[in-house]
Amino acid sequence: MSRGAVAGRKPGVAKPRGFEARRLGTPRLALVQAGRGGRPTAVAGIRVETVREDWVVEDGWWTGKALCRRYFELVLEDGRNVVVFRALPGGDWFTQRG
Repeated sequence: MSRGAVAGRKPGVAKPRGFEARRLGTPRLALVQAGRGGRPTAVAGIRVETVREDWVVEDGWWTGKALCRRYFELVLEDGRNVVVFRALPGGDWFTQRG
């Protein structure tokens, strides 16, 4: 390996400054206000214009690390589409894109 080379990286390919690798779609905590039935009414202080769809995901129940989330696909007042979910039962809110 030449001097200055990094294992697993092609020679001459530099990592950009400020570059931080992260998994795509990694959930991030979200500030969600919810109304009747737990439906979001605002995300980060921006009013929800439309709830396009909502669904529940239950997975991994057979592994001992069960996952249960209620997802909402939203259109916000500023025109952005976001997907938020709440970890069930009654957990924190997260966003996966926005």
